[in-house]
Amino acid sequence: MEDAQEAPDLDPALSSGAMNLNPRKLERVPWDHSGRHPGNRPFWTIILWAVDIAWAIIFRRSYIDPTPENEGGAVFASIHINGLVDPLAIVKSQRTPFVSIGRHDIMTMPVIGWMTRRMGSQPVIRRAELRGGVSDPEFAARINQRSMLTMANCIASGHPAVVMPEGKSHQDSKLHALRTGTLRFTLNAASIAHSRGLPMPVIQPVGLHYRCHHWFRTEAYIEFGEPINIPLVDDQLHNSKLVDGVWTEPPAEQVIPLRDELYEKLSAITPNSPDWETYRAWHLLGHLSAIKEGRKLSSYRQEVLAAREIRDSNPPEALLEAAIEAAEILHSANLDATVLDENAKVDRRKPLAKGLVGALLMAVTAPIVVISSGLQTLAGWYQGNNSDEGIDARTTHHMIGAVFSPLLFWPIASLVFTILFSLSNPLTEFAFAFMSILASNFIFLRGYDWWVDFRTSLRCAILARSDSGKRLEELITEIEPTLVVLK
Repeated sequence: MEDAQEAPDLDPALSSGAMNLNPRKLERVPWDHSGRHPGNRPFWTIILWAVDIAWAIIFRRSYIDPTPENEGGAVFASIHINGLVDPLAIVKSQRTPFVSIGRHDIMTMPVIGWMTRRMGSQPVIRRAELRGGVSDPEFAARINQRSMLTMANCIASGHPAVVMPEGKSHQDSKLHALRTGTLRFTLNAASIAHSRGLPMPVIQPVGLHYRCHHWFRTEAYIEFGEPINIPLVDDQLHNSKLVDGVWTEPPAEQVIPLRDELYEKLSAITPNSPDWETYRAWHLLGHLSAIKEGRKLSSYRQEVLAAREIRDSNPPEALLEAAIEAAEILHSANLDATVLDENAKVDRRKPLAKGLVGALLMAVTAPIVVISSGLQTLAGWYQGNNSDEGIDARTTHHMIGAVFSPLLFWPIASLVFTILFSLSNPLTEFAFAFMSILASNFIFLRGYDWWVDFRTSLRCAILARSDSGKRLEELITEIEPTLVVLK
């Protein structure tokens, strides 16, 4: 397994948003060094409700493991390959107000900034922005220290925190180098908790897995590694300054080992593969191993864990090369190993009835869906495909539309319905209109899923009849006898 010193340490290309520093708004971002959550509690209640709806819109299926228990605060840390969907996934897994820290413009941009400020999110001006001349070092240090001290006090007081310790979203199948900021405010959180006689916080590694992270209606699996205990800084002056509200840097000799430990623990529950081609090959081998044992992997969670077993078994190079070629044949047809049947052949069954019912469900609900969700769907599709943030930001725009549908667009559509057709009880009619919109959108999505299943079956049939399909069968025939070496 690659160690922290070998991890890629490249600054991200600065997007137009990252280049747009708004000092006035950054100064006004809510913060609190007493340990109270800087967000708005009633707003969080609404956000958690909206997150549930948005999650069900974006993902077709998801699997969330139980979270290890801890009396104190917990710093939830994960790989960052899916834009703002990554922190959304962690919030969804816990269903409680979090404190978070992120790129400065997420707190100042229109719409999203309004929401993140009320959630209590804290801004940070990154090394990349400083090197790019976006901010002067003095202002950046003041904002960053204020934000990190807010994070430390909240964590010490028992609030959970969401952090992306790589400091950027990227497209690689393994961790990039971890920034030290997360470990610095985490160490200081432990110092504050100890000084106040509060339960000690922990770092909670989170494994975020997506079947294809930039696809709409993909699958997700969220898992949790063993919590990492945070060592105490044995310096009374350091600890007392923090309690008095003065940011003090923890010693590097404690920051670096903690960073390396987090990197190691986090790598174990990420894809941690040389590239996505290899990771897809591990998934294929996991499926073939299960089929050889007379069973099928029935969930994405099972697939991830099976692929990890393959990874950790260090398969022979010849076997891996054949698996990579086979997996790429599937991937080039927008398919994966889930299309293999119990005989390890591409499934040729065509669920025509399912496809027709799906098309019917979409047709019946389309008028309501287009009126209530058409605008934000079109905007999310356009922005996602034309963003300068990279492909990892694609689902961020899907998420924005999904979150603001129940918060803004659906209430407006319900209000218009109530005004136009009000009979005797406007409140009841508004509630009926809103629930009708909600139900119609989810019925439409179910129809969409069934239609996609039918389209997938057509691609399977085309592949099975092609030369590539014959080559896939040859490769699987070569692979199957060698699977025993992985046991």
